[in-house]
Amino acid sequence: MPEFHRKIERSAIGFVLAIVVVSSIGGFIEIAPLFTIDETVEAAPDMRVYTPLEVAGRNIYLREGCYACHSQMIRTLRDEVERYGPYSLAVESKYDHPMLWGSKRTGPDLARIGGKYSDAWHVAHLFNPRDVVPESVMPKYGWLQRNTVRTDDLGEHLAAMRAVGVPYTDEMIANAGNDAFGQASPDSSFAAGVSERYGEATQVRMFDGNPEQVTEMDALVAYLQIIGRLTDVAHKQAALAQEGAK
Repeated sequence: MPEFHRKIERSAIGFVLAIVVVSSIGGFIEIAPLFTIDETVEAAPDMRVYTPLEVAGRNIYLREGCYACHSQMIRTLRDEVERYGPYSLAVESKYDHPMLWGSKRTGPDLARIGGKYSDAWHVAHLFNPRDVVPESVMPKYGWLQRNTVRTDDLGEHLAAMRAVGVPYTDEMIANAGNDAFGQASPDSSFAAGVSERYGEATQVRMFDGNPEQVTEMDALVAYLQIIGRLTDVAHKQAALAQEGAK
């Protein structure tokens, strides 16, 4: 073997060819699974897209670096499933650009946070985390309740998402700003359009409890309340697995 290495290293062309062969093997192993992606990603006929307000909230989540301390991917390990809920499926990140699986858990995983707590709990937690979780090391985000959420560019955000495969319609893009306002203002004339475009199950309410303005707090809470709820496929699979185990 030492003699083989000596010969390879003394031949520039042979050494380059050896590198190409080894790199090709590694590249093929990484790329090959993509050819079966349609067979490995679960079907989710009930999958819905993020509303403009939820998109705004997700952008705030990214802007504030929440993904650095919170993951959004529950592994198949028993202790994780028992703590957080059904393990994450690939299809649940279908419309996430970029994905927010994360790699660190300074705080708990948020993949199943949607609907777990009330809007009031989220507002109190973001305003001052120690008020509801005394041992929390999370910073305060109370100023989000004072900032009016920007809605004038949400149509462009939806158009960009459509360019990478998210099925937003022209109507959704054209009405993005009004729909963001309407989702957090149930008594406004724009509220009905949100349900028409995004489905009757869409959460339309004052997320931060303030009827005077639609704030960044509204947007972030709206996003937190939909995480893990764009589709029920994970919960359905978990229920089927439990029935099969009986």
